[in-house]
Parts: sequence; structure tokens; C-alpha cells
Amino acid sequence: MADVLSIAVGTVTMRPYVFAFFAAYLVAAVTHIGWRKTLYFTFAGYLLSFLSEFSSINTGFPYGWYYYIEATKNRELWIAGVPFFDSLSYVFLAYCSYSTALLVVSPVKARCWDFVTLETRSIRKSFSVLLLGSLFQAFLDIIIDPVALQGHRWFLGRIYGYREAGYHFGVPFSNYAGWWLVSAVMIFALQRIDFRLDKRGEKPAGVRSFPFRALFGPLLYLSVLIFNLAVTLIIGENLMAMTGIFIFTLPVAISVVLIIRRANHYSREELAEHLRDYPYSPVAMKKG
Repeated sequence: MADVLSIAVGTVTMRPYVFAFFAAYLVAAVTHIGWRKTLYFTFAGYLLSFLSEFSSINTGFPYGWYYYIEATKNRELWIAGVPFFDSLSYVFLAYCSYSTALLVVSPVKARCWDFVTLETRSIRKSFSVLLLGSLFQAFLDIIIDPVALQGHRWFLGRIYGYREAGYHFGVPFSNYAGWWLVSAVMIFALQRIDFRLDKRGEKPAGVRSFPFRALFGPLLYLSVLIFNLAVTLIIGENLMAMTGIFIFTLPVAISVVLIIRRANHYSREELAEHLRDYPYSPVAMKKG
């Protein structure tokens, strides 16, 4: 019993930053889509990510051949050769990438002390959001994986490696291709969960209209990005950090320009569809 408790405590204390991001995800997701959908996706997303990692360390698909070093197996939770925290990370990365794609694709109503995306059921389940969201998540891994591979130089620790070093700071291309595939599957699962469990016009339990609630997910995305770039700089990998910054400069600039240009430039039809699908929207409350 003492060993189980020690491992449970170690799982959190060894990776506090992961659980801080996970807590932020819960706040962002629950206030956006409600408790029920969040719990369903957390379970489904974890299962999908775990299966992808279990498959890859045993068959090489979808990320290529890599292995975990079980140095912390007696101090934190591992499941079938995969660290618990690692698969858990995919869940909040998928959600924040999805919500960032929603922000880019949806019309926006900006007003004093608030910022509302006029998303609709059709936008949430659209291919555009699936494509952008999966790319946003895959792009995050372009920043995360190279510095994670250097975990022995910071508090992550050396937990994994590739059988053959890749061309991108030791990371093979197959890893990024695999991330894009798994990201697409996870975001598709989130879209289906959201659509299947949605009761048109009924406010899900947990949904709240906090000021700037639409930015919670994108801010989590930026927080993960900045955290990993900061660690990269702290360990002295300046070329790796600058490469990451250059990779993100264009997509961030394009996203910001699109959001600003679309702010308060929506049609009556777009607003009407948003209110029809989500009558509990802050826009409806303001009108009432």
C-alpha cells in the first residue's frame, strides 16, 4: 500500500508542470464544452495516445522505433512500459490545439472586456478545424520532442530515445508524421464526442461565460510552446530554440492577422446560426 501511495505521489511531484497544464486544460475544456464531454474526451484521448505509444515501442508504428528508459518506474506510474504522464500530455495538447483552430476558423465578436468566438456545431465538427487542429498539435511536437530528448539536461530526466537518431536534432521524421496522424485521430474523436453528446439548445453542466473564455485554450497552447522554448534556451540549445521560433513565426502571424481581420466582421446569418446552436452564449446574454 505504501509503495502504491508513493508512486501516486511521485507521479504528480516528479512532473508538476504536466499536471499544472492538465489542470488548466480541465478549466478551459469544462467551461467550453462541459464536464461530461471533457471526461469522455479525457478517457478516449488518453486511451488513443497510450495505444499509439504502446504500438510504436513494440512495432515502430506510428512514430517510428523508440524506447522508454524505465529509470523512474519505481517512482512514478508506468503502464505497460509507457509513463502515465506522457500519454496524459496528449490530451491537453489535443484540446488546446483544437480550440486554437476554432479561434482561427470561427467568426469573432470582440467587445470591451470580452472576446467571443461565434462557433457553431458545423464549425466544431468541420474538416477545417480537424486539419488545422492536428497541424497545430504536430507543430507543437516539433518544439517539444527535440528538447524532451535532452531531458537528462533538465528536470524531465532521460526517459526515452530512438533506435536511430533522426535528422531534426536527433528526432526522426517518422515521429512528426505519427504525431500528425494521432493528433488527427484524437481531434476527430473530440469532434465526434462533442457532436454526439450535444443536446441542441441545452447548456451542458460546467459551461461558464467567463470573460475571454474563448482564449483559455489558445493561451494554454501558447503556454506549452513558451515553456518548451524557455527550457530549450535555459539548457543552452540556442540553435534549436531559434529554429523553433522561426517555425512558429509564420503560423502565429497568419493566425493573429486572420483573427484580427475577422473580429466584428461577421454576417447576420453567422450570428444567427451561433445563437441557434448555443443560445446560452455570452452574446445572447448580452443581448438579453
